[in-house]
Amino acid sequence: MAAEEPRQPQPEPLGGSDADGVNCLAYDEAIMAQQDRIQQEIAVQNPLVSERLELAELYKEYAEDDHVYQEKIKDLLQKYSYIRKTRPDGNCFYRAFGFAHLEALLEDGQELQRFKEVSARSKEELVAQGFTEFTIEDFHNTLMELIERVERRVPLPELLAAFNEPATSDYLVVYLRLLTSGCLQRHRRFFEQFLEGGRSIKEFCQQEVEPMSKESDHIHIIALARALHVSILVEYMDRGEGGATNPHVFPEGSQPRVCLLYRPGHYDILYK
Repeated sequence: MAAEEPRQPQPEPLGGSDADGVNCLAYDEAIMAQQDRIQQEIAVQNPLVSERLELAELYKEYAEDDHVYQEKIKDLLQKYSYIRKTRPDGNCFYRAFGFAHLEALLEDGQELQRFKEVSARSKEELVAQGFTEFTIEDFHNTLMELIERVERRVPLPELLAAFNEPATSDYLVVYLRLLTSGCLQRHRRFFEQFLEGGRSIKEFCQQEVEPMSKESDHIHIIALARALHVSILVEYMDRGEGGATNPHVFPEGSQPRVCLLYRPGHYDILYK
């Protein structure tokens, strides 16, 4: 019987063995699959925008011995009676703002006309800044279509249903993100003072404003309020000292038209 030829040594792949590469790939895929499952569970459990609920429902979300939050909810109940929750998907600020303002416009024809005019010309302003008209047109049309529904005085359940239709709701979020980005870039000298890490305003917008699911902070709120000339009040509720929430109005000193509750990483809508 012929002797078996000796095996030639195989070179190791750069960066480790094939097994290591497969394990890394499998790990990454497992993480992505887990994130998808979490998002699916959130979607099943939370509508994009909920029905109006009694604000006292918040007590159920915290342990009875969680005195910090129990006291702050008690304080909040001195100022507000109802809450409308939004899905915690990173887009909650824009979705909460959009629904809260359009809902209020059902009862305010004068503000509706002003808001419609500002919204109508906003597309041309973005195009003048360098945004591609073809790219933003569908998103702008969604905003205008929602405004037209409000103009026709559609029943509130119909407006709520539109906001719970992912295509409509997400297109509105995209356009509000673009408006925020446009305002930040138009007023870059003012907003640059808020940035850290040496990023330019354009880089910040590309990384933290325009992509879906990116959370929002003070700078986003200031910019959107400025872009649409709509005052926003945010009640901040966290584990900070004191037994009361901290209200901030954007821009400072204005009369708020939209009231939001902020808890770390999330925004909901508040009603008197």
